[in-house]
Amino acid sequence: MGIFRKKSIADLVAASKTGTTLNKELGTWDLTMLGIGAIIGTGIFVLTGAGALTAGPALIISFVIAGLACLFAALSYAEFASTVPVSGSVYTYTYATLGEFLAWIIGWDLILEYLLAVSAVSVGWSGYFQSLLKGFGIHIPAALSAAPGAVPGLTSYFNLPAFLIVMLITLLLSIGVKQSKRVNNIMVIIKVAVVILFIVVAVGYVKPANWTPFTPFGMEGIFAAAALVFFAFIGFDAIASAAEETKNPNKDLPKGIIYSLLVCTFLYVIVTSIMTGVVPYPDFKGNEDHPISLVLQMAGQNWVAGIVDVGAILGMTTVMLVMLYGQTRVSYAMSRDGLLPKFFRTVHKKYRTPYGSTWFFGIVAALMGALIPLDELAKLVNIGTLSAFVLVSVAVLVLRRTQPDLPRAFRCPAVPWIPLLAIIFCGFLMAQLDGDTWVRFIIWLGIGSAIYFLYSKRHSKLEKEIE
Repeated sequence: MGIFRKKSIADLVAASKTGTTLNKELGTWDLTMLGIGAIIGTGIFVLTGAGALTAGPALIISFVIAGLACLFAALSYAEFASTVPVSGSVYTYTYATLGEFLAWIIGWDLILEYLLAVSAVSVGWSGYFQSLLKGFGIHIPAALSAAPGAVPGLTSYFNLPAFLIVMLITLLLSIGVKQSKRVNNIMVIIKVAVVILFIVVAVGYVKPANWTPFTPFGMEGIFAAAALVFFAFIGFDAIASAAEETKNPNKDLPKGIIYSLLVCTFLYVIVTSIMTGVVPYPDFKGNEDHPISLVLQMAGQNWVAGIVDVGAILGMTTVMLVMLYGQTRVSYAMSRDGLLPKFFRTVHKKYRTPYGSTWFFGIVAALMGALIPLDELAKLVNIGTLSAFVLVSVAVLVLRRTQPDLPRAFRCPAVPWIPLLAIIFCGFLMAQLDGDTWVRFIIWLGIGSAIYFLYSKRHSKLEKEIE
């Protein structure tokens, strides 16, 4: 069978029930909040400004295109999540359908997605947090305010706020999913309320003339913006990583995935249409890092702008929490299969969380956010996620053919057309990313391949069973 050996679904489910298991604490509401917590953050509070400069008022269409790509992939995720309720997300699904090597590659790919997403968002969080502190006359020393070379003309050595927030989130995740879900649910409710407040206040200042011309950069600009704002949808796939901690995964996981994606897409389209109606799209130049606040300031609603800044801080906090959560559950599953060292599947006897994995990746993400300017790495996160979406859609098609009678609590509708549309949409968005992003992605996969053949293949539990 070699590198394409597969793990049976029965074995995957059985393995999840042996040893020190994870606590089952999550229901449909918690999973929906988990998804919204991961999705609404940097995308709506930051990337909408850059997207408006790329597509103009037609950014609405860009969000719809990116949302459709995610929706098609989400339906494939929902089928797998209900059929294989095991930690590991698309890594686990690929192991059961396409074989060990491709499962390793996609697991390595997910490490790239989640780790860099946490680091990148921590930098954005630090900027908003420092802005909030300045409003109270508090200034963090320049040397501890940013990564080296991140701000031209500023001598800085370490982004202390970025480091500390990731460490705090790591501590929260390490002591239990129950505590984490409570904090996440509260922050999600607050930030959704902030987004609704923005809609209610700003809609009265919309000038339809600002929507003309609607497509100043043509379809090329719309597609380029769709590839950029796709980052705004990243996170719903982390819900699948919560399978082993879900009370009724067969029903709750599909609902959580689809509900969270639909809610966020609706809010994105409304917010985007309002912001480009209030502020002419060229005016976002130089203000890309706080477009929502800019809209309110230009509308003369500075008091709401301050509230939105608080909402942005909470929004980014939940994104980091969910992405780091997903990271640790994927590495936990990979370690349980023998592809990563035993340390990554160590479960704390009291808290019943993957303790070793949580602290390892938490520290790495915190240091990356503190020491490395991550402006270009958002593109790497996008390409990693899109490739995962393509693979999970392929896996659904393969499993439908190889195991048509397998019990499925949720079935992706219109197979093979929905998975094929996911492959086409995600592949198209990948093609919109620049050559440098592809080169970095290929290098990352090359490093992962080397690790697989030097370590993972020899330590694989399937390898040992064959021996």
